[in-house]
Amino acid sequence: MNRRLRLCSLMATIALLAACHSQQSRVSEREWDTFVSGFIETYFEADPLFAVYQGRHEFDGRFPDWSDAGLQKWVRRLHQLRDSAAAFPVDSADASRALERDYLMAVVDRDLFWLERADWPHRSASWYGDQIDPNVYLARNYAPLPDRMRAYTRWARALPRALAQMRANLRTPMPRAYADIGRGQIGGLVSYLQQDVPLAFDSVTDTLTRRDFASANAAAILALKEVETWLAAEQKRGTSAFALGPELFRDMLRSTEMVDISLDSLEAKGRADLETNLNALRRACRAFARRATLSQCVLRMNAHKPPNGAVAEARRQLDTLEAFVRAGDIVSIPARERALVRESPPYQRFNSAYIDIPGPYEKNIPSIYYIAPPDTTWSAAEQAAYIPGVADLLFTSVHEVWPGHFLNFLHSNRAASKFGQVFVGYAFAEGWAHYTEYMMLEAGLGEGDPEVQIGQLSNALLRNVRYLSAIGLHTKGMTITESERMFREQAFQDPGNARQQAARGTYDPAYLNYTMGKLMIQKLREDWTRNRGGREAWKQFHDAFLSYGGPPIPLVRKAMLEKESGPAL
Repeated sequence: MNRRLRLCSLMATIALLAACHSQQSRVSEREWDTFVSGFIETYFEADPLFAVYQGRHEFDGRFPDWSDAGLQKWVRRLHQLRDSAAAFPVDSADASRALERDYLMAVVDRDLFWLERADWPHRSASWYGDQIDPNVYLARNYAPLPDRMRAYTRWARALPRALAQMRANLRTPMPRAYADIGRGQIGGLVSYLQQDVPLAFDSVTDTLTRRDFASANAAAILALKEVETWLAAEQKRGTSAFALGPELFRDMLRSTEMVDISLDSLEAKGRADLETNLNALRRACRAFARRATLSQCVLRMNAHKPPNGAVAEARRQLDTLEAFVRAGDIVSIPARERALVRESPPYQRFNSAYIDIPGPYEKNIPSIYYIAPPDTTWSAAEQAAYIPGVADLLFTSVHEVWPGHFLNFLHSNRAASKFGQVFVGYAFAEGWAHYTEYMMLEAGLGEGDPEVQIGQLSNALLRNVRYLSAIGLHTKGMTITESERMFREQAFQDPGNARQQAARGTYDPAYLNYTMGKLMIQKLREDWTRNRGGREAWKQFHDAFLSYGGPPIPLVRKAMLEKESGPAL
């Protein structure tokens, strides 16, 4: 009887402790969710431009504090937030919140790398140029046009101060390539504000609204012209000192994508993928243009130009691609949304195509897939060569829309974690979009047509050379001219694209993330589906992968494989 009483007493104590632990876990869960919400709001307050693109329009017209003191204050705050997250008592049994904590700290680590270690605000004009983008007020119909005109006016009124802070921060002489891209972005904005913006708001009739707009827009244009003139002078005296160096480049991989690998191994993986794609190109070219060199073969593919222009052709392609994804049941499509296709605005023509996708706080706003026309300062032959062939453009449309970025963000905007909705990483987004190009070919897109295969391989080789150029430019002393030559000779790019891509490697050292992300996703798919039916499990894999939002891929790998997952790359 005494033993039974002692046993009952022990069981009651265990039950009480379990109940207390369960209650504590619930408290911690609520506290963690509150912390995450607070982090997001703090982040938006510090970076209202980012908040606006996520769909938080109470931040319309506001700029971050880009003064040196403001940047230092934000860096200190990020360190505090990271320390708080690291010390937070998240229950280890709660896998989703444990992952979310690692995810949050990874976002902070990424930002701190660019702000502190790489010192981008003091080195890179494009760090600012990438953020100074008023297109949201024109292209997104989130409010009546007069309200968006007033929001734009606040933005334009705040722009001169932001540009002054940018000029005060940037160290000179700066790398010539950085001055080039900065001048291109700022100069493009001048023509955009002079021509496109007034036309977009032309139907607004309120006198006071129009008067305020005209005054603010004129001041913004003047400030942009002054910065463009300054950057033109910096172009002339610019340096070639753009490289991060090997140590900082490896730190970039660790801090921004949680990839810890030697540079030799990193380069070897990229070269192996390049050779795989070159061999595939040789096979496809034997069927498409037997006696042609690889360069001639790719030229022949690109000679098949869209008859009605790239924008019209892309619109047609999107219908075909959406139907293919649905018929093949390759991945879930969580909504009936469609993407529009338009010509890129002038300040965004330094890359051939991109997509603007509304953030998770927007409602009923379409995504816009932008395609750049050739630079009018180029020769007629270079302008003609820049227009993509139909098959090349097809895989750009795969990458940007179906089932690339557009579908990725249909999923991420519906992720269970609000944090996952807001913060989608570079290698996750670009890796997924690039992964889908070959995956669609594997699934039967083109039905074995060698021209279609060459279009896919042209895109893959472009990303391979980005990968190797990033390593070469920043760790091995590669020059921009050597990178440009590699784009011409190993990715078979036209002269205009080759120049743009080589220059991009100087100020975007992380553009190796396209191929690096693709390789990590391919490896994860192979490991995850091995015991789940192989090809039959692709849809399940794709849906699971996209459900996380956009963390560093090593975190997704750890979550999906659960046990010891091995290296991500």
